[in-house]
This record gives sequence, C-alpha cells and structure tokens, in this order.
Amino acid sequence: MKNVEAYITGVGQSEVGMKLTRHPLLLTLDAVREAMNEAGLTIGQIDGVSTYPGRVAAMPGFSPVGADELVDALGIRATWYAGGGEITSQLGAVVAAVGAIRSGQARHVVCFRTVYEAAAMARPDEYPMWRRDRVEGNSQWFSPFNALSAVTWTAQYAMRHVKRYGLTREQLAQIALTDRAHALLNPRALVREPLTMDQYMSARMISSPMCLYDCDRFTDASTALIVSAGDALDEVSCTPIRIAAMAGTVERLSWDQAEWMACYATGVDLWKRTDYRPADVDTAQLYDGFSFQTLAWIESLGFCEVGEGGKFIEGGKRIALDGELPLNTFGGQIGAGRLHGFGFAHEAVTQLRGKGGARQIPGDPRVAVAASGGGPLATALLLTKD
Repeated sequence: MKNVEAYITGVGQSEVGMKLTRHPLLLTLDAVREAMNEAGLTIGQIDGVSTYPGRVAAMPGFSPVGADELVDALGIRATWYAGGGEITSQLGAVVAAVGAIRSGQARHVVCFRTVYEAAAMARPDEYPMWRRDRVEGNSQWFSPFNALSAVTWTAQYAMRHVKRYGLTREQLAQIALTDRAHALLNPRALVREPLTMDQYMSARMISSPMCLYDCDRFTDASTALIVSAGDALDEVSCTPIRIAAMAGTVERLSWDQAEWMACYATGVDLWKRTDYRPADVDTAQLYDGFSFQTLAWIESLGFCEVGEGGKFIEGGKRIALDGELPLNTFGGQIGAGRLHGFGFAHEAVTQLRGKGGARQIPGDPRVAVAASGGGPLATALLLTKD
C-alpha cells in the first residue's frame, strides 16, 4: 500500500547575521544545499518547491527570493510549486507541501523562508521599499491608528492577560531570558550576550507590557526543509521525522476586537487530528516575534490552562533545557534571530535527531511541536520520530 504520510527529511540553514553582503539568493542556496546533503538527495530528485510569502517586490528585504527563482537557480524540474502570503502563516508553506505530497503531485519538496531585512535597511538604494501616497489593503486596518508594528496589537492581548489573569513582567521576562540562555549554546545564533532580569526590567518599553527585549530583531538568513513522501524514504539517508498532525487558522484582519489570537483555535484543532496529547511533547519550538506570542502558544496548545501561562513559565525552570517543556532550544527569534517561523521547525527536527550539540535536551526526545505566527495567522506542526 502506498505510504501517503509526509516526512521532513533534510533541514538546512545559511549563515545568520545582520547587514550581510552575501546575496539573499545565495543564502537560500546555502540552506537548500545543506538540507539536500543531509537528506542525501540530488537536484534531480527534487520535484517541488514551497515558500512563504513568495517574492515581495514592495518589501524586498522581507522576502527577496521566490519559488520561481529557486527553481531557475538550481534547475529544478518542478511538478508542483507554490509561494504566497495568503496561507496560515509561515509554516503554512510546509502544510501546502504536505498536501502536494499526499495528492501525489510531488515526492520531495523544498520548503524555504529567506529574510534580508537588516541588510535591506542598511542598503536602501539596493533594496528600496515602495512608497505609497494612500493607505490601502491590509494597512488600512492598522496605519490610521499608528499600529504599524505587530508589537502594538500583540501588546493589547498581553495587557489583557495582565489585567484579567495577573500576568507580571517578571513572568513574561522568562521567555526572553530563556531564549537568550539557549542562544548562547547555539553557534549560529545572532545574539551572543546573556540577559539578566535587571537588564530586562530596566529596558526601554516598546508597547506595554512589552519592552525592547520582548521583541525579535531584523536578520539576514535562509532556512530550508525538505518534505518527502513516505514511499520515497528509501531515497534518503537521514532519520525521517514524520509530520504527525497540522493545524492552521486565519482571523479577520479588519476586525480589531477579536477576543483571542488565532493560535488558540489552532492549538485546539491540532489535538483533534492526532492521538498524541500535550503530555507527550518532549520539546516546544514556539513563535516569539514578540514574547507574549510564545506564552499564548503555550496556553493554546494545552500545556497549561488559558490564563495560567504566566504562572507556568514563572522562574523559567519548566521551559529550560532540563525542564518538563524545553522551549525554543535554539534561542528562538529573540535570541537566534528573526528566521520568521522556519527556525522553529528546523530546531524541532534537530532536537528529535539528537543533533542539538550543547543545547541538546536530555533523554531521547520523540515528539515536538513547532509553531509560527499566532496573531491573525497561526500554524502548528506536530513532529514525531517514529
């Protein structure tokens, strides 16, 4: 019988830095080649490409490389490919690849996310952003209120937790402190300095209750994953990691009074699609564009009750490498750099394969959750080492 399961086989990552001069397409090729080498695959075996959100000409640093450019650069004969922003956040590109695998449209799909925001901001003549003289599209729901950064609306959800559930800044700080501590063990991480509670508490506020250290930072890097069909595993030379369940949610951008972030519905749906339960998870790699998003994912995935996230992470012991739920073991985006969602799946696979080096969690981890987004868009993957 044909195995219609989908597995992550190769994972790869380019240099991670700020204001890099290496072209973003070359960074992409670095990540893809590393993933292919790990999987033991050749270009001739790759027949699909999936990315988020595709090349965005208006914001060249946000997404400078599209699926078609990778196809052209490597000479891939693609029987299926996709790239677009209208999916359930960054890891929705992996979900799309699984659909192609299960429908028989491809056997080995390269999924990638490339960001070049720090370099683009440093060299605006090379990477100019389009300027508009009117507010339109999705920005019409944010720009008139000066809510240009997602930190603004994330802070509203965080403040509700402060007022309704008693979340404290000291509790929220544990996300940033844990990310920084884990980043120090990751040779590819962007941030190389530890963070103390005193530094966190005295930092400049960005949007209450979140301060500077609650935010990730612009990064230049590419991350790649290869999703392979179950009946093609005899072609790979690495330990395959099964995509056991997936879930995603999209909320209306035009409705500014949504009671819950999209991750809450996504977390509930994930467990409907598997026999695994939160207690089975050995490590969680959860989106942290802003620290409260991680706390919301912890609640939405059922690791604690809604409103109890602050108490769950208090003191940081539960989410440390040797804790009951090792969190963002590569440093997350706050510590390792803004890899925009794909870094979490990359790290989940790395941990399940026991290749984390100094940051490897103890024991024999077999189940991991990776999540991206969380606000109006959210995607969660349940990954297992069968």
